[in-house]
Formats: sequence, C-alpha cells, structure tokens
Amino acid sequence: MKRSKKLFALLLAAFAALQVTGCQGTADVKTGKADTKTETVTEAVTQAVTVTETETTASKPAELYVFIAASLKNTMEEVKKEYESKHPGVTVIYNSDSSGTLKTQIEEGARCDIFFSAATKQMDELKKSGFVKEDSVKNLLVNQMVLIKPKGGKTTVTGFDNITNASSLALAGEDVPVGQYARKLFEKMGILDKVMAMEINQGPNVTAVLTAVAEGSNEVGIVYATDAASMADKVEVIATVEKDMLDPAIYPVGLTEDKEASQAEKEAAEEFFQYLTGSEEVKKLFLDAGFELYK
Repeated sequence: MKRSKKLFALLLAAFAALQVTGCQGTADVKTGKADTKTETVTEAVTQAVTVTETETTASKPAELYVFIAASLKNTMEEVKKEYESKHPGVTVIYNSDSSGTLKTQIEEGARCDIFFSAATKQMDELKKSGFVKEDSVKNLLVNQMVLIKPKGGKTTVTGFDNITNASSLALAGEDVPVGQYARKLFEKMGILDKVMAMEINQGPNVTAVLTAVAEGSNEVGIVYATDAASMADKVEVIATVEKDMLDPAIYPVGLTEDKEASQAEKEAAEEFFQYLTGSEEVKKLFLDAGFELYK
C-alpha cells in the first residue's frame, strides 16, 4: 500500500511538472531546440516506475519449506541466516529429521519446496513417484561415518572390528541413512548378527544418537564425521569408516512439487536452490563443517 501511494504521488508530481513545462515545450519546437525539461521529467517518471516495480517484486513475501537431514541442521542454520539477510522478503522454514521420516512426510502431503537428503535412496524413491522434480536433483555433499565415545569415556573398543566389546551401542534406526550405512558396513564385515545382538539404543535420527553418546547413555555410537565435529567438546572419535571399507554417504538435494506454493514462492524456492547449490559462500560453510563436496 505504501509503495502504491508513493508511485501515485510521483506520477502526480510528474504530471504537474509536465503542465508547467508545456509552454516551454512549444517555444522549443518553434526554435528547433530539444525540449530538455520535458524529456528530463519523463525520464524521471520512467525510472521511478521501474524502481518501484522492481522493489515490489523483490520484496514479495515468500515462505520456503525446506526438509533437511538432521546431520545438516547446524550448517543449514548458517545458510538460512546468510540468505535471509540478503533476501528480507523470504522466510526459510526448516523441517529437520531423518531422511526416511522426511520422505514419508512428503509422501503424505506435507508442504515442502526443497528436499535435502543424507542418502540417494530416499531421493530416488521420491523422484520415481513424482514428488521431486527429476531434472533438479544434484548430488551436493559427501560425509563419512565415525565411531564415537563420550569425551573422556573409557572403552576397550578400538574400532569397528571389535565394537561388540562395548556394553551398549547407540545406533540410528533402519530407515535412517546413517543407520542403513552402519548395517551395510557390519554386513560387509560379517558381524551384523553379533552387533544386532548387543544392547542397542536405537535413535530416530543421527542427532538422537549423538546426544545419547554425548550424555554418556551409551558406551559408543555411530554418527557422521560432521556430527562428531559439532560436539567435539563432548564426544571423541574412535575410528572412521574409510572409503575402501564402504562408500561414503552422498547428500542429494532437489526441488519438490509444492502445489500450495504461490508463483512468488516457486520463484523464491528456485532462487534459494541455486544459492544452495552454486554459492561459493555456502560451499565454504559446508567445508568448514567437515563435509566434502561431491565430485
């Protein structure tokens, strides 16, 4: 409303200026000279209209619903802070949980504009069923699994090969990417049955597993390297899953089909997606957090 009044006032002022310069314009025609005053006023009006229209478009309010894997939360909060400071009309709303839970919510109709998964499995399934725009999906990050213990905690576990020495294990559920990766690793090592026979505190997402170990509820646990780094004052890394042991976790991101989004929100989602996948500033934030860029 304020912008409309501003534009109307500008047009009235310009019209009055044109009326005043009318006689001068006639005289200029007779002398063959350019009507510079009229041209200047007209140009000013055109510029004012253009600026006002641009401001109105840029400031259209838009709410973006971005579903992110729990292991991304800390870094994505930094991304949100940087982005919203440069786009005051845009509000980024995160839903952070395990990729499996987020996938189910999207399938059940939860409003979502962008899905950022900690595994390709969930993204591929959503693409196949039409919930994610296939051409938009990009593999963006890589993460490694690590075995952790509480800071200063005592354990005889020295690596994944003797993990069953622990009295208890914090492990993410089967529908959580880090839980799936861990089970795949133990299956490859031939110790899956022994591990699953342990006393296991099964977490709904990687954050719950990290918290359980940090609080000393479990002797050891399995999280991503970036999660361990985010709580370096409370947990210690015992061992890292090397690439020759198991392929690292790949994090894909894609635009989803949000039927409730307005045109302005759809455009804002595409702009945020481009920022997320192409900004050098964002790449640095991820690298600083311990992620690797997908190549």
